Amino acid sequence: MRLFLTCLILTFTTNYGYAQKLIHYDLNIKDTTVNYTGKTRKAIAVNGQFPMPTLYFTEGDTAEIFVHNHMHHEISLHWHGLLLPNEQDGVPYLTTASIMPHSIHKYKFVLRQSGTYWYHSHTMLQEQVGMYGAIVIYKRDEKPGHQEVLLLSDWTNENPHQVERSLHYGTDWYMIKKNAVQSYVEAIKEKYLQTKLGNEFKRMHAMDVSDVYYDAFTVNGKTSESRSAYKAGDKVRLRIINGSSSTYFWLNYAGGKITVVASDGMDVVPVEVDRLMIGVSETYDVEVTIPASGKSYEFTATSEDRIGQSSFWLGDGEKVYQPKMPLLNYFEGMKMMNGMMTLGGNMHDMGMNMSLQQMDMNAVMYRENIDTLKTLHYRMLKSPVKTTLPDKPFRELRFELTGNMNRYVWTINNKTVSETDKVLIKAGENIRIILVNNSMMRHPMHLHGHFFRVLNEHGDYAPLKNVLDIMPMETDTLEFNASEQYGDWFFHCHILYHMMAGMGRIFSYENSPANPQIPDPAKALKKVYADDRKFFLSAEIGLESNGSDGEVTLMNTRWKLSTEWRLGLNARRGYETESHFGRYLDHKQFLFGYIGWDWRYRSEDHGKNIFGISNTKDTRHVAHIGLQYTLPFWIVADASLDHTGYFRLQFKRDDIAITRRLRLWGMWNTDKEYAIGTRYIITKYLSASAHYDSDMGLGAGIAVTY
Repeated sequence: MRLFLTCLILTFTTNYGYAQKLIHYDLNIKDTTVNYTGKTRKAIAVNGQFPMPTLYFTEGDTAEIFVHNHMHHEISLHWHGLLLPNEQDGVPYLTTASIMPHSIHKYKFVLRQSGTYWYHSHTMLQEQVGMYGAIVIYKRDEKPGHQEVLLLSDWTNENPHQVERSLHYGTDWYMIKKNAVQSYVEAIKEKYLQTKLGNEFKRMHAMDVSDVYYDAFTVNGKTSESRSAYKAGDKVRLRIINGSSSTYFWLNYAGGKITVVASDGMDVVPVEVDRLMIGVSETYDVEVTIPASGKSYEFTATSEDRIGQSSFWLGDGEKVYQPKMPLLNYFEGMKMMNGMMTLGGNMHDMGMNMSLQQMDMNAVMYRENIDTLKTLHYRMLKSPVKTTLPDKPFRELRFELTGNMNRYVWTINNKTVSETDKVLIKAGENIRIILVNNSMMRHPMHLHGHFFRVLNEHGDYAPLKNVLDIMPMETDTLEFNASEQYGDWFFHCHILYHMMAGMGRIFSYENSPANPQIPDPAKALKKVYADDRKFFLSAEIGLESNGSDGEVTLMNTRWKLSTEWRLGLNARRGYETESHFGRYLDHKQFLFGYIGWDWRYRSEDHGKNIFGISNTKDTRHVAHIGLQYTLPFWIVADASLDHTGYFRLQFKRDDIAITRRLRLWGMWNTDKEYAIGTRYIITKYLSASAHYDSDMGLGAGIAVTY
């Protein structure tokens, strides 16, 4: 495992007024494998090094990086937090040419800053399988002391494309794995039944703080790493990067206090805390002190859902462990969430009363005594120098962060990236963004190619960042100067699966020159938009003693095509297939309009429906239109009218969590058809099932879920 590094010292001078070096890296990108839990999975590495190596520069250097793509699919590299020419930013099809299979791409730019940054793929889900690395840029006159790079990440043994697909179908398999289902039996045992009923009445899902179950959490590609050379009194600067795809980490140190000295590469006035949370894609430089020789002190990064951690040990000798963080009380979180949400699925407006992480709503779920702990929030961050913008008017934009957890649609102002035009800005103007989080998830919002001021009580000395972690219900204000001259710059949520689902905007400088790396911008933009327009397939197939029933669905952000069937074992039991194609019509996606067809047969006489009209439930070959609406308690009401004028109303509820793995469902319609069933979840894809159907009778068997 080896990184080819050549440093050439040149004699030319930059506008910084000092000699500049050309730092040359060759990054040979290849497939590799990793094994954290006994299961080997493919990953991406540089000549076998996983994660990718740390790149070191000094402010004013010119970076010349050749990326050799030895793989069979295209890749990209984005230089997160760096100020550079737009065509070097590394977003494929938007700013920079995609690096095609078995090709070489050259990046070249001047380092205009110092600090801790990182680089990662911006192509599909490659970041989740290891395509990321750290960047350290020293100040011009800096003489590095004791320091370490801690590149944090999350790892799943599952194919990330299956993770993404599963999220769009509201699976709670990851909740099962984390023992965080919040079923009815658990609610009764914990005396939270009223809370559970209120939660479902308001059409809210069970409380969660992380969407994905991860098999491992890593620091520098390992679950644990140590540095034994440190002795009593040594002060160590930890350059911490959250390179995860979707995990926030709590940072704690067994050796005492943590002093925060920089955020997102920018210095801050030192602030001492007991712990801090680092958002996805954020970086923090912190200092810790080794209390005594002959001991090794644990610095931990614990996932926000507290199901796992990675450890970094400082010093040599007897291990001093950081106490593990206790598991969350999810029902208290559910209770808090009920009070925050309206029946319509909106959050009560708290305005500026909640901002800058000063009110951590998840604190109601913490079992530790937080009154004795000083936790970092953005109000504590202060720049050591003035950060005021040029004295000119501001153009104000209001971005409301919105989402739908059930179908995993993430939007700004209820629109995905592909559903909006680019936001045009002018070079030199001041932009103010009012960010309102009207979702139940934290969102780390990242702006490419610029730093913004996070407005807080420090006024002229408000901190500079390029990522803002905005918590649920918060309203935060960002300001930045359009200091670049041209190009398209992405602003998006850095939770990988939220970004891919559409939570972002593109800032575009007016009158930008043609980008030589994007020869056909209209065609390229379609590829950018394709991320949140992608269709995902699911299927649920029941194989039981009374026949087979199931449904196959293909859907994206707004559109859905589904076909369901029931196949009996004989003519008396008959067969039925019904298909719908339609669109979700409201921003909460409770209302679905469709067209479709219904084809069924049974060898029995027709009866009458509840309106006293002869029904066609036994023999029907019709086209129909309809509306589905999700009622309280997640009951889906389905009203349809076929081309003969026949009307049918149906009510159905799926996936009632009785216990952690036991599910109940039921259906009834005005044709006097009804069914009730249960399944016991064995694996993500397999369940034991049984149900009674008014047409098909009683059956038991298995259900395959994809």
